[in-house]
Amino acid sequence: MSGAASIARRIVPLFDRVLVQRMAAETRSKGGILIPEKARAKGMEATVVAVGPGYRNETGNHVPMSVQVGDKVLLPEFGGNKLEMEGNEFHMFRETDIVAKMNN
Repeated sequence: MSGAASIARRIVPLFDRVLVQRMAAETRSKGGILIPEKARAKGMEATVVAVGPGYRNETGNHVPMSVQVGDKVLLPEFGGNKLEMEGNEFHMFRETDIVAKMNN
């Protein structure tokens, strides 16, 4: 994750945006069978790499982010913007698009 940390210092999301790195998809089934690349499901779990400062509501009050760097989150199957930097793949989501925050 050191590569992700150096990229996170250079990319600062704006407003309620969250930069995440998806977990690697499973390459073997529970029975030990190799899963071909085309049949692998897109990972729905991700680690938060960088977060924006939050947004302002209709009355102008600041609304802080509910996720922090290092949190594990569940993402929707589709959506977000894909970013590739230095061989690493990241996705940018709005905080409202994140499905859930996972506790340890």
